Amino acid sequence: MDTDTVQSPAADDSAGRRREQRGWYFYDWACSVYSTSVLTVFLGPYLTSVAEAAADADGFVHPLGVPVRAGSFFAYAVSLSVVVAVLAMPLVGAAADRTGRKKPLLATAAYTGAAATAGMFFLDGDRYLLGGLLLVVANAAQSVAMMLYNSYLPQIAPPEERDAVSSRGWAFGYAAGALVLVANLVLYTGHDSFGLSEGMAVRICLASAGLWWGAFALIPLRRLRDRRTPAREAALPGFRQLAATVRDMRRHPLTLAFLLAYLIYNDGIQTVISQASVYGSKELGLGQSTLIVAVLLVQVLAVAGALLLGRCARRYGAKRTILGSLVAWTLTLAAGYFLPAGAPVWFFVLAAGIGLVLGGSQALSRSLFSHLVPPGKEAEYFSAYEISDRGLSWLGPLLFGLTYQLTGSYRDAILSLVGFFVLGFVLLARVPVRRAITDAGNPVPQRI
Repeated sequence: MDTDTVQSPAADDSAGRRREQRGWYFYDWACSVYSTSVLTVFLGPYLTSVAEAAADADGFVHPLGVPVRAGSFFAYAVSLSVVVAVLAMPLVGAAADRTGRKKPLLATAAYTGAAATAGMFFLDGDRYLLGGLLLVVANAAQSVAMMLYNSYLPQIAPPEERDAVSSRGWAFGYAAGALVLVANLVLYTGHDSFGLSEGMAVRICLASAGLWWGAFALIPLRRLRDRRTPAREAALPGFRQLAATVRDMRRHPLTLAFLLAYLIYNDGIQTVISQASVYGSKELGLGQSTLIVAVLLVQVLAVAGALLLGRCARRYGAKRTILGSLVAWTLTLAAGYFLPAGAPVWFFVLAAGIGLVLGGSQALSRSLFSHLVPPGKEAEYFSAYEISDRGLSWLGPLLFGLTYQLTGSYRDAILSLVGFFVLGFVLLARVPVRRAITDAGNPVPQRI
């Protein structure tokens, strides 16, 4: 026998881990087009126009007999989807950890979201209730699926690989988002040349995101594998399960301290993402085409930023790199305050700054948190993390809105968000992450 061709058990294990990691990346590739094309660009304006078509003479629609301004319907549907997700994530997370069967749950959540998104093709005329229902289902399913997806990270990557693996996953997602958004914008801007109405072009763009999500979700579902876990108690309903998870996390106060820091600075990040287009259009007087190009620029540079900060983490540690990214966020927002109106070039520079720190700060936060999760409770703890990421990001928009209401200036409103990054920096700097990892029962990487 030629011994040169014989694989050692360690080599077989390494090859299997790499295969699983590559499959894991593809879920970000699959689902990120929903966040980019559907939520960020197309669905909000389109669903609002559908609701306006169904509105009465006073501009109200009446879902279940409740009067709602047509212009507020999309925001209320997003809020309802968050409530559904907050109820579902702890329950699903605990069930995943108890049974060790994450993959069937991930498949159910992913294909529920993909089917709801593909169903948006039928959102025409005055079918605003259908659009609201599909949005609630898709958004809640996306949150549940991302929680399960994130919880695989500690299982598929040893401690020293997690920063790089998490960063590559984010990079895959941003690359897919940019690629599909370019194709969608070609279809949308040239709909006349394709013989399509503007509404039909939007519906095709929405449905294509669902088809993309469903098609590429097959890759991680084929490559990821379930792990058997020790039997645990039955999961509790909704908020009771979340309360039980939080009580368990109190036994790991340093993990909670990191989660608090993340909740605060991530609130700032999410607010910048959601309000940057408002700032560009209302304060700087920029057109829709300029804002769409800026979104594309953020997507493309977020790929490079995620990989770059992943390399920085290997050299300086994840905590120091995240702290550096929070400094960059602060400087970027401060620079945004001074942007001249009617100057798209400087807005693109701001978008470039956001893109370079966006992917890396999110990717490294995910990988750092994975070290702080007790073994066997990955999905349960990542449900709390995902709720922090999606369900509690309301303080930033509230502060942004109040600042504008009091000052009448979007410049003051954007500057008010600096506080989230400064406070998040201070809280994260105070977390002794090596001790936190040890207290969680995990090995400490050489650089963290």
